[in-house]
Amino acid sequence: MKGKSSRGNMLFYGDFGLQMVAPGWVTNTQIEAARVAIVHHLKSRGKTWIRVFPDKPVSKKPAETRMGKGKGDVSHWVAVVLPGRILFEVAGVPDDLSMDALKRASHKIPYKTKIVRRYVSKVG
Repeated sequence: MKGKSSRGNMLFYGDFGLQMVAPGWVTNTQIEAARVAIVHHLKSRGKTWIRVFPDKPVSKKPAETRMGKGKGDVSHWVAVVLPGRILFEVAGVPDDLSMDALKRASHKIPYKTKIVRRYVSKVG
């Protein structure tokens, strides 16, 4: 997978976000595990957005099966994610709480991620 993400690479909804640094496939179970980690840490405060969707099927042949006889059944679903893509966004909670929640979620994703913050200019 070449290049960087041209879409979904900026915070749109929340104040903090979890951003991918490396390219990869994020499975539906990894996305759900990260979502549960965020929701449990926030204890139904604030709001969470999931910015990726696993829309690519990955097939796999059963173990100890002879070659041929067609393609295997769908094993799981993945989201193809390029560097720069925002995975999750959080808003409506204190900064330290949202940072901790996203840090817990980053442990569920098997690729390098970073936590990004919305830039708010203070004029006046």
